[in-house]
Amino acid sequence: MGEFMLGAVTIASAMVGLFFLRFWRKSRDRFFLFFALSFWLEGLGRVLEALSESQHQDVPAHYLVRLLAYGLILIAIVDKNLPHRRKE
Repeated sequence: MGEFMLGAVTIASAMVGLFFLRFWRKSRDRFFLFFALSFWLEGLGRVLEALSESQHQDVPAHYLVRLLAYGLILIAIVDKNLPHRRKE
């Protein structure tokens, strides 16, 4: 049952990543690109978790992948809220 749930979360993460990629392609806003990459990293982390020999989530590699994914979300939010210079 655990592998089934990991697969479901992986597919959901990939689909959400594609959803954000579609918005990025329309708007070219980096915010959506960062979110797409974050969800794909989260899905990759679930695949690595399913393929690992240890079925426990206390392996540091799992936390590192999640840290990178959530870090991308934070970067996207900060980047969106910073004032940007316009090209003149």
